[in-house]
Amino acid sequence: QVQVVESGGGLVQAGGSLRLSCAASGTIFSMRAMAWYRQAPGKQREFVAGIVNGDRTSYLDSVKGRFTISRDNAKNTVYLQMNSLRPEDTAVYYCNADVLITAVRSLEVWGQGTLVTVSS
Repeated sequence: QVQVVESGGGLVQAGGSLRLSCAASGTIFSMRAMAWYRQAPGKQREFVAGIVNGDRTSYLDSVKGRFTISRDNAKNTVYLQMNSLRPEDTAVYYCNADVLITAVRSLEVWGQGTLVTVSS
């Protein structure tokens, strides 16, 4: 079994910063990719940022230059540094991990989400 647990959400004023963390635990052979998604009230879940082996990153256009994704492979943890937050960033943020549980078997795991609220 593999679990991912997010932390770091909260309430912040527009222009402020938050740092989200997502730690994976369990039977992990290696981490392939980790990503952050978000879902605002009444909207579909959307991709925010991702990082794969070799530290290649990708971002939603609206967060480029404001959000930074990084990972600590030794800790099986991914971070999302969010700066210059806007009210439209308000959402539940979910961690997604693509995990190798053996050398040839992978598993996709979702966290329970952490709420980020940005006040104007």
